[in-house]
Amino acid sequence: MRFTVAIDGPAAAGKGTIARAVAEHFGFAHLDTGLLYRAVGAKTMVGVEPIEAARTLTAEDLARDDLRSAAVAQAASWVAVIGEVRAALLDFQHAFAARMGGAVLDGRDIGTVICPDAEVKMFVTASDDVRARRRFEELSGKGADVTLDGVLQDLRERDARDRERSAAPLVAADDAVRIDTSDMTIAHAVEAVIAEIEKIRGKV
Repeated sequence: MRFTVAIDGPAAAGKGTIARAVAEHFGFAHLDTGLLYRAVGAKTMVGVEPIEAARTLTAEDLARDDLRSAAVAQAASWVAVIGEVRAALLDFQHAFAARMGGAVLDGRDIGTVICPDAEVKMFVTASDDVRARRRFEELSGKGADVTLDGVLQDLRERDARDRERSAAPLVAADDAVRIDTSDMTIAHAVEAVIAEIEKIRGKV
């Protein structure tokens, strides 16, 4: 059967980690839709035009080792405001969400645009300071030359672009269940999402 879980939220709120854990728990397929935009952003950094980069995206582009870098994240945020880029990536995401056996997609517009009919919609968030600390620890742990203040500023600028863009802005779906992970361990956050999915699956 088809069963789609949409998990949205801003950067470093924990949605990706939660989505992977939930997919593994239920045996669902998982798609980090942010990787699509990161891959497009990475291609633009070497001179490829954004819309062309989106239309020619390959599996190899999604497997690049540098997609989690701060520079690629910024490039992804810039290309994500382009309506033609988002349109070029729609079919891939729709097909993934409709696969048999269940699918978990995480991003910023899954519950509102990509999968408005998803059986489960979650919006995962956390305070700016908590998200910045998480992202700083992640990047510095990989050897990146970053500061906490710089990461915080980047996050806030990215949030503003995501929320203010005309194409699929970052916003919680009206029927999404909100989870604030500021004071939660990842294990507790995962448990909360699993419980919500179990409740809804019992009604399907």
